[in-house]
Amino acid sequence: MATKDKKPAAKKAATTTKVTRIKASEVAVAPKKKKEVKKAEPAAKTGNADETGIRNPFGPIGRYFKGAWYELKQVRWPNRKATWGLTLAVIAFTAFFVVLILLLDALFKYIFQLILG
Repeated sequence: MATKDKKPAAKKAATTTKVTRIKASEVAVAPKKKKEVKKAEPAAKTGNADETGIRNPFGPIGRYFKGAWYELKQVRWPNRKATWGLTLAVIAFTAFFVVLILLLDALFKYIFQLILG
């Protein structure tokens, strides 16, 4: 009988990551750390009015773009291969439905010509 040579078992890394799934009912409340108490500072002005009382219209616009940039940094962007795959999928589905609609249009045209004359 021929015996197969077994490959040596791959050794696991010394440190393995343990994943623990937690349900909402199992969540334990972590002890809160004491916050450092800071001395009271003069209250900052809220809103976008300067000393003359005129509102700055660029404040909200700037905050909007800052928030939009923050959200864009959090996006997980696809790599080149995934982008091409999704692009080709969109083109294939579009071509399929164009052909389907053209065939249905030709079928209905033929049926109406039979009925009307």
